[in-house]
Amino acid sequence: MSGSVRIGIVGGGGWLGRAIAGSILEAGLATPQSLALSYRSQQADRLASAFWTTDNQALADRSDVILLSVRPLDWANLPLHANGKLVISVMAGIRLSALSQHHHSARVVRALPNAAAEVKNSYTPWIGSKGVTDEDRAIVRAIFEACGIQDEVSQESHIDYLTGLTGSGPAFPALLAAAMMKDALAHGLPADIASRAVNTVVKGAGRLLEHQDQSADDIVEAFLNYRGTTAAAIEQMREAGFDRAVATGLKAAFRKSVSMGDAAEHT
Repeated sequence: MSGSVRIGIVGGGGWLGRAIAGSILEAGLATPQSLALSYRSQQADRLASAFWTTDNQALADRSDVILLSVRPLDWANLPLHANGKLVISVMAGIRLSALSQHHHSARVVRALPNAAAEVKNSYTPWIGSKGVTDEDRAIVRAIFEACGIQDEVSQESHIDYLTGLTGSGPAFPALLAAAMMKDALAHGLPADIASRAVNTVVKGAGRLLEHQDQSADDIVEAFLNYRGTTAAAIEQMREAGFDRAVATGLKAAFRKSVSMGDAAEHT
């Protein structure tokens, strides 16, 4: 994929659309002149050299690849005719069949980057329709590798599950960090020290998982086998229902993804 490909991002004024646009430009996949971004209420200050518009059809007409980055509940009222072009959705819940019918293209992709796209560390699973070509796949891989790591999956239900596991994923370490922060403050630690301690622990854990050959389960077992303070904490957290709470949360996210798709398609 070269910078000559014209890419349009519907919802380019939103944080995810802007993050993907910035990654595309930095990776050299498009030039500012070949990048079109649409917005609903206010044009972003960044990416001023790109083509900005409030007319989504005008964006589609001038683009080779159309990326949809709008709220799922707003999608049904998005009258955009793709005329057979490659359409990439980063909306949760909206199914391939609905995307294809609504936008008049057999070449549709459903992808789910997460908030870490802003720092080029997103995990993005995606799946393409039968009409997606090898060249289309290369474009999709290039776009989402610019944002982090990507994987093509074989079943659309996997995208619904991964909506919770990876699409919502950055919120989960933040949730753990928030709980740790509250406990640290309750034990009298100054807020600045507690914040540095918690944030460093969470960032360090990510780095450790990235560079270790072991799986996360292996690392947990190693701490359990040491029988120290970490083992005591892990055992109490599990006894309090930590694993069950995570599974319950992921199940809720999966159900929400499916229901959002149902609601959007029947709007």
